[in-house]
Amino acid sequence: MAAPRSGPLAGIKVVEIAGIGPGPLAAMFLADLGATVIRVDRKEPSGLGAPRPVQFDLGLRNRRSIRVDLKDPAAVELVMELVGQADALIEGFRPGVMERLSLGPDACLKANPRLVYGRVTGWGQDGPLSQVAGHDLNYISITGALHAMGRAGQAPTPPLNVLGDYAGGSLYLAFGLLAGILEARTSGQGQVVDAAMVDGVASIMTVTMGLHAAGMMGKERGTNLLDTGAHFYEVYECADGRHLSVAPIEGKFYRLLLEKLGLQDHPLLQQQMDKACWPEAKQVLAARFKERTRDEWTALLGHLDACVAPVLDFDEAPRHPHVKARGTLTEVAGVVQPAPGPRFSRTPAARPEPPAPPSTENALAALQGWLPQERIQAYQSHNTFI
Repeated sequence: MAAPRSGPLAGIKVVEIAGIGPGPLAAMFLADLGATVIRVDRKEPSGLGAPRPVQFDLGLRNRRSIRVDLKDPAAVELVMELVGQADALIEGFRPGVMERLSLGPDACLKANPRLVYGRVTGWGQDGPLSQVAGHDLNYISITGALHAMGRAGQAPTPPLNVLGDYAGGSLYLAFGLLAGILEARTSGQGQVVDAAMVDGVASIMTVTMGLHAAGMMGKERGTNLLDTGAHFYEVYECADGRHLSVAPIEGKFYRLLLEKLGLQDHPLLQQQMDKACWPEAKQVLAARFKERTRDEWTALLGHLDACVAPVLDFDEAPRHPHVKARGTLTEVAGVVQPAPGPRFSRTPAARPEPPAPPSTENALAALQGWLPQERIQAYQSHNTFI
């Protein structure tokens, strides 16, 4: 039997119906903090997403899986037995797919009335686009978020898929599941969590939309305080071709930066919030930062309240002194990856376990603590899972 997980979510049990994108990462977040998650995977690969060797599919860490054919009634029966023991379920199919597999919310809540049934999609469970394919970039497009990203005079800049898939999707699903579990412990009743990426991204944009409504953020990207319009909230190239992030928004931090750069008396830099001065002020700072290398500037400014930090690549980031001191990145089975977060003083999360390769041995270990041994043996003898 696998050792029980430690962390603030120890004792919570989750059934994850394998998918791509936000579902697996939401399951990882819960498993990182101690939840016991069993992943129900396909017997044959789906061909979706970006296939890679399992040791690098880091969103699958901290849990084991069983592989089944959900078109097999015995497999559906097995999953229903797991559902009967679970606090929550995660699925990320298009609306209606789970219902056609006889594993929709009505069936699962009948089997386990306290179950919190988590559904994560891009468009949501209803609306005119609910049955249409899409990806992160599409979901952030209709919320206004993508339009706001980019430099002046240029097309919107597609970001990595962290905003839609993982912030608006994974984190909102995990948040919704935990809220539902807390409520179910009081009411004894489960419910469905509809986590749509469009809704999550819109929620994340709340403060930004407030700034726009107040007239403090215009629709023309690259001209505002936080979108590369301001000279004091920008990324600058240094003498070695590497970059610094520079973000002294507050006046006292801005004045400190100018002092350390020897530019405290430069006339273009005196009126920090005068947008008319920003383009030329940016040229002044760009020229100054080109005078030294990134690491030279970091040594001068990185420990001060000037709000300056080096822009590090994936290989450099683990070596940064602060990242090392915090243990923000860790190495597990030879692969550098983020440590679980956030931190807990009394119930810390365990060190991550690497993604488990699919195997009968791991499937048997995954089922321990979920089903009686005789039920596991019965399903195994009929090749219901592998």
